[in-house]
This record gives sequence, C-alpha cells and structure tokens, in this order.
Amino acid sequence: MNREQNSSVLHCEGLRKRFGEIEAVRGVSFEIAPGESYGLLGPNGAGKTTTISIVAGLLEADAGEVTVAGNRLTTKSVAAKAAIGFVPQDLAIYPDLTARENLSFFVKLYGLRGKANRARVKEVLEIIGLSERADDQAKKYSGGMKRRLNIGIGLLHSPKLLILDEPTVGVDPQSRNAILESVEQLSGQGMAVLYTTHYMEEAERLCDRVGIIDRGELKAEGTREELVALLGEHDKVHLTGSGHLEAAAKACAEIDAVEAASVGQESIELLVEGASAILPEILTTASSAGVTVHSVEMEEPNLEAVFLHLTGRALRD
Repeated sequence: MNREQNSSVLHCEGLRKRFGEIEAVRGVSFEIAPGESYGLLGPNGAGKTTTISIVAGLLEADAGEVTVAGNRLTTKSVAAKAAIGFVPQDLAIYPDLTARENLSFFVKLYGLRGKANRARVKEVLEIIGLSERADDQAKKYSGGMKRRLNIGIGLLHSPKLLILDEPTVGVDPQSRNAILESVEQLSGQGMAVLYTTHYMEEAERLCDRVGIIDRGELKAEGTREELVALLGEHDKVHLTGSGHLEAAAKACAEIDAVEAASVGQESIELLVEGASAILPEILTTASSAGVTVHSVEMEEPNLEAVFLHLTGRALRD
C-alpha cells in the first residue's frame, strides 16, 4: 500500500532525540493512515516512550519533523495537538471523582457543555465498557478499569490520532482483553492508532503494521506477514534447562545454522535455519557447555523471532 504524506494522519521523518550521552531516538521515520493501527514493538528502554512524547508534542525533537492531520507539530502547536488523543502510561484521572464526573470534567476542557457534554460522556462510557459503574468513584475501580477510564479521557474529543503508551501494563488478563477489544473497535471506526507495547501477542492481535524499535532505531516495519518473511526458513527453538546458560548460548551461537541466541529465565532462545536437522548438534553443544536440558520446543516464526533476528536478543531482555 502506498501511503502518501498528505493522506496520512501521522507522518514522522528522521526523528532524533539525545539526553546527554544517550541518543534515545535515532532517525525514526514512519506514518499511519486513517483507520490503521500501528504498533511500536520493543523492550523497555528501546525509545518507544520518547518517540511518542515527540509525536504527541510533549517533547521537542533535536531533529526531524512530525505532521499530524496535515499540520506540522511542535511543542507549541495548537491545531496539530487538537487532533491527538494521548493516553500515557501513568494514570491521568481523579480518583475521588466517578467515571462520569471525570469524563464530564475533561470534556468541558474541549468546550462541550450541556446536552453535547452528556451525550459524549455517555458514548465514551459505552466504548470503554464502564456504563454500569459510571457513578462509582474511580478509586474503587480495579487497575484495568482505571486504565479503561484513562483511555476514555483520550477519546472525548474524537481525535484523528489516538496514542496509547503501553495501556495494559499491570492489569489482569480480563481487563487486558477488554482494553484490547476497545482499541480494535476504535481503529475499525476509522481512527488512526499508535500503540506502543513490549507484548508481542498484543502487536500481532491489534496492529495492521508493526515497527520494531530497539536502542532508538526502527529496525524494520511492515505487516506481520512481511516481517516474518524476513526470517526465510528460520525456526525459533526454546530450550529450558539449568546450568551455565550464558556459556551455552554463546557456544550455540557459533553453530553456522544458528542466526541468534539469547538467554531468558532458565531458558535459551535460538533462531535457527532448518532447526530439525541441526537440533542434535544444538543439544550436544548445550550439554558440553554445562547445561542440563529439561525440554525443547520449536515454533513457527513470529514477531518475537523477528525481533531476535534483527537485534540478536529476545524481546523481553
């Protein structure tokens, strides 16, 4: 699909940001079309939050340009920021107010009052699934319900671009699924969504396209199928065991067919070309390096395997 800048809700070009000796964002470029969900997938510290802080107009880039709904964005922009709904990692709600009161307060800041205010609050309560608990104080909510209210505040002014920074961190599986369902509904209604996560399964479920970011660089982007195609005939091998895991991973990485090796919690993750044929050599190598292997799993390539291929380390590292 050819995405021209003038048809994109968000267009980023060559974004850079340095904090002292650390270059947190290094030449990041991407764009999002109307109705498209775009995921920034990477571990903590990869540069996701810095990137979206620039995209939301909260942080000035050292270099590069951001355009939102056709308007160039800076920290002082008005028109471009008006098209953005930003949902930060930290909760931005008033715990002593009910969900209805929270939404009513924030929607007034956008100039909606009277019937228009009440109508929009009702709509958003339905979208985030809090209609039945609308008149309970937010402090009585579960963590997932608070997260959903946080998202609702970002939706009040019907933004063209919704930015969600790791919205499911620290919530239970049921609330997490409710949040994901809400996001799916929004992109289906034509809203452009920028979603950051370090959960591979969320990116695979929600995002039309994914940008893999690590150490401030956008390593690759595309649909799930396009990214997995980068692996060719590679398979992911997961070894659980005990002993000298670091030494075993380094030894396995020396095998010609092993593309990448990374140590997890009591495990070794390998990206291997033709894993079935080379598996005996991997097990012998791991054993010789001092590892007792408890189990072996081979998986079809997924986004986590792509990340391992592009960066040489597992997504959770």
